[in-house]
Amino acid sequence: MQLKFGRPAILAVALLTCSVSTASAASATASGQAALALAGVVALYSPLLTSDEREAVSALFVGQSGVRYARKISVTADKIVCRVSNVDITARTCELTFKGAKQTITGRRASEVFATEAMAGVPPDGTAGSVSESLSKLNCTLDPAEIRKKAGGGADCSFETGN
Repeated sequence: MQLKFGRPAILAVALLTCSVSTASAASATASGQAALALAGVVALYSPLLTSDEREAVSALFVGQSGVRYARKISVTADKIVCRVSNVDITARTCELTFKGAKQTITGRRASEVFATEAMAGVPPDGTAGSVSESLSKLNCTLDPAEIRKKAGGGADCSFETGN
């Protein structure tokens, strides 16, 4: 038996294939100021960083490029999911997961993470009454010595979107 497909069937298969492919995870990167900002807002909540690393990232993020921390700093997170409501405009939350340990933040702090994710290129996803952004496998590397040079380098992040 031979099947014949007309143009509508081919178009339907093509559209179905496209919609499935957009739902899968996509690798993404951020560098420079966007990477420093993303690392800066996530480092505040990371139980994986030492207090010295957290202080150094915080100082770099607020513009203190003279930080004398000698080593590169790695800021990682398993997953970050942020949601803001467009119905209850006061509702905003982010759930950050570090090595399986979840931490939920709300209000202004969640808004800062949500906005920074958007600046770093994480696409929004809308559902009835809310907008969300999510990323996974966040891995940011900050090189304080390179950042001190004030030449635009020293901060790089990689992550996956669409999870």
